[in-house]
Amino acid sequence: MPPRHTPAPDDQLSEAVVACPVSPVGDIIFSRWTTPILWTLGHHGTLRFNALQRLIPEITPKILTSRLRQLERDGLITRTYHPDIPPRVEYSLSGLGRTLTPVFQTLTAWGEAHLEHVEDARRAYDAARAEEEVWAEG
Repeated sequence: MPPRHTPAPDDQLSEAVVACPVSPVGDIIFSRWTTPILWTLGHHGTLRFNALQRLIPEITPKILTSRLRQLERDGLITRTYHPDIPPRVEYSLSGLGRTLTPVFQTLTAWGEAHLEHVEDARRAYDAARAEEEVWAEG
């Protein structure tokens, strides 16, 4: 069994967060911009930086660079440098990164099956809170 994430002594994490086996995985693959980058590389294959930037236009070049470095460090993508003139760099999912494909497929299927229910629940919640506020104001 793999070791559980254990926080440094000064961390203020609850026992539930520390015991949750999903937390360290979530920290890796669900941090801001990571999922769109991984999905884009999985869907489109090997891409150069500018192609990634065009496919995810909301991300800034600075943040894209930072996320790509972290994903390479985590072993989820590979960076290939080609010493052509001009030099070029390509990014692709690594073998480890490709193992996330079924996870993304499962999450996509869950979204297709349940996001409408989430939206219904949100509308019902918002309506109930609005009604409580009107009642509380008298």
